Amino acid sequence: MLCSVVILAAGQGKRMQSKKSKVLHTLANRSFIEHVTLTAQQLNPNKLIVIHGHLGEQVQEALSSYKITWAEQMPPQGTGHAVQQALPHLAETGVTVILYGDVPLITLDTLKKMVEKAEKNSLVLLTEIMNDPTGYGRVLRNNQNNVIGIIEHKDATEEQRKIAEVNTGMMAVPTTWLHKYLPYLNNNNVQKEYYLTDLIKMVVDEGNSVDTLFPQYSWEVTGVNDRLQQAELEREYQKYQAENLMRLGVSLRDPSRFDLRGSLECDQDVEIDVNCIFEGSVKLGANVKIGPYCFIRNAEIAANTCIEPYSHIDGAKIGENGKIGPFSRLRPGTILAEHVHVGNFVELKNSQVDAYSKANHLSYLGDASIGKRVNIGAGTITCNYDGVNKHKTIIEDDVFIGSSTQLVAPLTLKKGVTVAAGTTVWKDVHDENALILNVKEQRSRLSWLRPCKSEGK
Repeated sequence: MLCSVVILAAGQGKRMQSKKSKVLHTLANRSFIEHVTLTAQQLNPNKLIVIHGHLGEQVQEALSSYKITWAEQMPPQGTGHAVQQALPHLAETGVTVILYGDVPLITLDTLKKMVEKAEKNSLVLLTEIMNDPTGYGRVLRNNQNNVIGIIEHKDATEEQRKIAEVNTGMMAVPTTWLHKYLPYLNNNNVQKEYYLTDLIKMVVDEGNSVDTLFPQYSWEVTGVNDRLQQAELEREYQKYQAENLMRLGVSLRDPSRFDLRGSLECDQDVEIDVNCIFEGSVKLGANVKIGPYCFIRNAEIAANTCIEPYSHIDGAKIGENGKIGPFSRLRPGTILAEHVHVGNFVELKNSQVDAYSKANHLSYLGDASIGKRVNIGAGTITCNYDGVNKHKTIIEDDVFIGSSTQLVAPLTLKKGVTVAAGTTVWKDVHDENALILNVKEQRSRLSWLRPCKSEGK
């Protein structure tokens, strides 16, 4: 059966106190509406329609890479009016799922269940039981417990406001019913808006079926209206992700101090300490240990590697049995082979380092190709940028580079070369096992007096 999705994203979101559209604020480093769009796409809908309005150009630009049919609601006149804008784009048959751009965490499993029920010629409401239902529309049922309508909070009586079952706004509807009933909505209510929920009474009055479904998790139906709700939902989502990882065998030192803003794939016996952030796509091999306060984005870290505290790894690939950090920074294009050591305050960018090489202290290695068993002394830098272009440094196997050395690219150091401490190397070294140094003279002045302060100062 055909399935269409309509996402409502025309609201102003005044309580966010922002010049940015509310649906473009983020959760786990992804905008609210992108969360919804990605989940909706997994239904393989015939058409995905987004209703935009206030700051709609921002929303269109942010989702420009997605296949979306756009419909404008201007001025906004309620949820029913919003869905009316989608009618010209909807097929005459099938099921239409209605979602909200500021309710980011609806799951695919819940949407599939809604569609399955709606395919049996039923309007399916996603509802929830709330301890404090203030502000939500209440689900009205008759003595047989059948749904007979929705009453909005502002229109409800005191008795109706005691009802704990609320309408989340999300529903799956046979598309023919939308075409049939939506044109007859009216705005005879306190808000003077066209409520989508009035559709329920129309369906019931003609003897059609209305079903309800509860989400598996309460956060699936939690909307975001202000910064506080945004932060609270972030923590709920992070808790859920942490629990999933621990069930798969990942050891989290403190799951309440863990942030996953993408995907994290872990082999057996991975240990992650507190306050680590993972972004993009990250893969961790068996027995990998991540120290506290690390940031890791779009990286692969192979088995038995230890990432010491406060390390920053972005777009890097690290081989087995590596030791990184503390305070290391691996930037995009960095590829480390097995048994490589990168120590404190060492930065690598677009560099490849072969097995058993090490740079343990205070160095910068950019656009470099480094062989096996190379030692990089403290304070070594590759001078890879001439102000216009980047140049490559090639260091072959078994090279030993002393401390405080500058390697001026483009440059090649042959196998086994030794570079003395404090040397600037600006010419290729073609002779293997050569010693490279800058000629210096050290002088001493005997009986030299160090300057001292004058009395009274």
